[in-house]
Amino acid sequence: MSADSDTEALLDALERIDERLHDEQDYLTELDSRIGDADHGNNLARGISVVTEKRDELAEQPIDAAVKTVGTTLVSEVGGAAGPLYGGSVLSASQELEGGLDAESAVAFAEAYREKLTDRGGARPGDKTMVDAVTPAVHTFQRAVEEDDLPPVDALAKAVDAARRGVEYTVPLRASKGRASYLGLRGVGHRDPGATSTLFVLEELLATAEDRLGEASVDDASAADAAVHGDAGDGGDA
Repeated sequence: MSADSDTEALLDALERIDERLHDEQDYLTELDSRIGDADHGNNLARGISVVTEKRDELAEQPIDAAVKTVGTTLVSEVGGAAGPLYGGSVLSASQELEGGLDAESAVAFAEAYREKLTDRGGARPGDKTMVDAVTPAVHTFQRAVEEDDLPPVDALAKAVDAARRGVEYTVPLRASKGRASYLGLRGVGHRDPGATSTLFVLEELLATAEDRLGEASVDDASAADAAVHGDAGDGGDA
């Protein structure tokens, strides 16, 4: 996949993520009001809007530079803890895409993102944070690609399922990190907003990958059909 098509895929994903986070803004804010400071949905929606406003700038960049720009924008525009956690992790992991986007670099990006996220926030699985969605998603994606030899889009589908289970896993937990940790047992019974927004992002990445794969299949079929008819026509002319 060329750099141009990689960046084009990123732009498609960002548009989807922007729409999804705005659709879910009130829900994420409601979740955060139960165990945080009620700003998660608003902060993410504002930050992703600024990112998508840079579409023309991003379109001129190779995938690693474009992802770096996304990261720096999120760091500066998303308030609270989410900006440094989301944006800083994206920024750090962007260097894994210098050679373009393929199965190997996607796994490297995912793992670098997870490592930076846990290092920066100090959270581990079971602390009732976004790490509870990210960690199983990344490990599942890596295993599906490297051990099961699945195509990246199929591996990503499995990762989304793992993240979904991770979100549900946060419900009965007592938080050990962030503002939710101050609530003690009062935080039990609620989904973590960061894990939930992580799931939304992953779902839109998967939807983008599936759509683009479908488009590629249609293009390949059209090309094959044209080639067959072209060969038949040439033979008839002869």
